[in-house]
Amino acid sequence: MIIEHVRLFVRIAQTHNISLAGQELGLSPAVASSYLNKLESSLSVRLLHRTTRKVSLTEDGQTFLPFAEDVLASVDAAQASLGQGESTPSGTLRVSAPASFGRIHLMPEMKGFMQAYPQLKVDLRFSDSIVDLVEGGFDIAIRNAELKNSSLVARKLADDHRILCASPDYLEQFGHPQTPEDLSQHECLVLAGLDHWQLKGPNGITTIKARGRFRADNGETVRDACVQGLGITICSKWIAYKYLQRKELVEVMGDYKLVDNSAIWAVYPSSRQLAPKVRAFIDYFVAAFNSQSDW
Repeated sequence: MIIEHVRLFVRIAQTHNISLAGQELGLSPAVASSYLNKLESSLSVRLLHRTTRKVSLTEDGQTFLPFAEDVLASVDAAQASLGQGESTPSGTLRVSAPASFGRIHLMPEMKGFMQAYPQLKVDLRFSDSIVDLVEGGFDIAIRNAELKNSSLVARKLADDHRILCASPDYLEQFGHPQTPEDLSQHECLVLAGLDHWQLKGPNGITTIKARGRFRADNGETVRDACVQGLGITICSKWIAYKYLQRKELVEVMGDYKLVDNSAIWAVYPSSRQLAPKVRAFIDYFVAAFNSQSDW
């Protein structure tokens, strides 16, 4: 069993595409198919179902995959310990990130990251949906949602501080709410999936159902509506900090804190050994984000 054949199989399992996996590893489609055939012959099993439209794992392929991933991780770690191979991360790193966070915070740091790792290619996809890392062939995903899949590992990149805010124009016209109950008299701008607001104040925790005429499924859109004076909303400071600095948004009900354990997480499939390219990404962006005191 040749390690290059195993590496190709793992990448095919992630991308569901023999040609794409081969291309990432510098192999022509013909050579990639040849490598796969040789691996199956050496194991005396069929690892993949192949059709004209899709490649999927057989039952034997599903059984073999976690062992293959561990073998590759061990080899990469061994080479790195000797100053060889993956001591300088290389190959293609596929990353999924929420659209707003990706545009506002990943992209400004991307040039520095790619300069630090010149042998690494980055395939970055923005989506506000929770992607399946294995099904989508991603090495890592950025999330600010609670980790529910026990087969994944999460590393915190940064805190996600959230506040209630509004524009000065809105507050001048409609007044400042003082208690959670006062919010029922105001227009609440709702981010889809975040319409129950929990606030902790002098008398404990109060939960309100946010109600208003405007709702959106994108954080930047809700923030912009708030800047325009359409109402009061919950905003992560990472998405609103520049507007707070310019006084286009101001915090309201400062005596009440949102009950929230949100954070920005880097999520990746579990393995005994962390792939060097994933470790490089996480370490770089933890350092980059921890230097950001504004949010």
